[in-house]
Amino acid sequence: MIHWLHQEEGFCEGTFRSRFFRNEEGGDELSIGVKSPDLKECAEKCVEAFNHLTESAISEICKEIISCAQEGGADEEFEFPSPDNALEILNDCWFTTLYVNMLSQEDETAYVVEGEGEWGDVIGFAVKNDEVIYVGPDYFDYMEDGE
Repeated sequence: MIHWLHQEEGFCEGTFRSRFFRNEEGGDELSIGVKSPDLKECAEKCVEAFNHLTESAISEICKEIISCAQEGGADEEFEFPSPDNALEILNDCWFTTLYVNMLSQEDETAYVVEGEGEWGDVIGFAVKNDEVIYVGPDYFDYMEDGE
């Protein structure tokens, strides 16, 4: 499922195919980052969970992205979709990297996803045990540092 590009102690990087979210070019290939080769199985679990987010979780993420973009001072000319069509915001943002947010196999499946919007702000979301726990610009605050 993951094509590993770099595997070093301290950080491993690879790519995988996203079933729903798209990258900047509209493609389905996203990057994945993990702190150690020992956590490669955790990375597989995270990709599996990410690719099986429920419709309601995706909708929640989209609604929160809209809210964050509006609060963040998006360009006045940027036209936001209506709440009934919140998924349309995905036409105006993209995602680049999924970061594994687990320190061991015993941890609950957790990850942070990084992206950006046409309105010029970075945006991301954090998921733990299939529950969206944060959407907004401060997504790295939800990363476990292991120290």
